[in-house]
Amino acid sequence: MTEDDPTDEISDIEDRIERLAEIAERCRKFILASKIAIGSGGALLLVTIFGLLGTGQTAALGSIALVLGGIVSLGSNISTLRQTDDAISAAEARRAALIGTIDLRVVTDAPLKLV
Repeated sequence: MTEDDPTDEISDIEDRIERLAEIAERCRKFILASKIAIGSGGALLLVTIFGLLGTGQTAALGSIALVLGGIVSLGSNISTLRQTDDAISAAEARRAALIGTIDLRVVTDAPLKLV
């Protein structure tokens, strides 16, 4: 291997892509949880407003907090997911460029020699 051999950098980029993919997956899970929190908080707020289950002011404040917290979490994780996806795309483009600089050889099937 020479100093100009990009295989180490390609390996580092692939490791970075894997770490970024884990971050993106975590963001997707938080986005789902945020949507569930928004929906649950909204449903609880409606139940409280209509007085269906005899819930009080504490439930109303809790449901509002749940909705607002879900909205904040949703926005934050969507933003992080977009940034992570952009970083993954940039890393994949860099990896493809490095792979393009490697002088690849075509390997053909050679007949076997019996000894």
